[in-house]
Amino acid sequence: MPDTPSQNRMVRAWLRLPGNVRGVIWIVMGSLAFAINDAVIKYLGVKFDPYQLAFARYAVGLVLLGPVFFSMGIAGLQTRRLGLHMTRLVIACTAQVGVFYAVIHLYLADATAIAFSRPLFTTIIAVFLLSELVSARRWIATVVGFAGVMIMVRPGHAGIDPVALIAIVSSLAFAVANVLIRLMSRTEPPNRILFYYHAGGTVIFLGPAIWVWQTPVGVEWFMLALLGTLTTIGMIGFIRAFSVGEANAVGPIEYVRLIFAAFIGYTFFAEIPSLWTLAGAIVIIGSALYIAHDESRRRPGPPA
Repeated sequence: MPDTPSQNRMVRAWLRLPGNVRGVIWIVMGSLAFAINDAVIKYLGVKFDPYQLAFARYAVGLVLLGPVFFSMGIAGLQTRRLGLHMTRLVIACTAQVGVFYAVIHLYLADATAIAFSRPLFTTIIAVFLLSELVSARRWIATVVGFAGVMIMVRPGHAGIDPVALIAIVSSLAFAVANVLIRLMSRTEPPNRILFYYHAGGTVIFLGPAIWVWQTPVGVEWFMLALLGTLTTIGMIGFIRAFSVGEANAVGPIEYVRLIFAAFIGYTFFAEIPSLWTLAGAIVIIGSALYIAHDESRRRPGPPA
């Protein structure tokens, strides 16, 4: 259908907005999509195993991104770094199951706040895998951030909650996977990385999903499809945000996801985050923001 005058006016009005404003809107949309996705995981987790949920997430994402992969052709999908793709795939898929398990069994706000510890782990992993030099101030920010994690999980005589420990280890695994993306990005375009991630994840989780399969009923089919759909929408929101806005301006807005998670958890699951969660989250987010700011100063240039 041809564009109508009203649609053209809306597009022109949107493009007249400053890039950072559009970036903020995109990243808020992406963060909301990820928060709703976590709520769907938590709801479905009462009946469905995390392996089946993970299969749905990757399979639906593969279908939605299929036209992009098809347009690349065989030549565009060929790679000489298959081993690195597979290594990242296994690490990321393991982390994905851990995240799903944590979201199902922890408060949404708690699981979200712990997930924000990934930049802290990334700092450490990058030192070993990429030989990056880290300033003393950044090391201090990392240590402070981990103190925030400890505030949240409150290890005492009873030890750390095993589910919280799974969430922390999953954040560590995703940090390793993210650093591996940096290694691959020297030769691999983003869409090729996405292809091996989604196609490989679908294959990896097919067998376990069949083993633990619970047949969805009615609206459950729609909700399973939402897992891949919302994740894809969230990814698009973040990619668009950093393509039109400055990282320093739009990046910190990601933490609005914690507000969404707390609101959804309270409204739909009667979850009331503790003061320890709020205090720990503030420390983690503050440290992550400082690390992001330091990273942007160290790596000037346009967003990828």
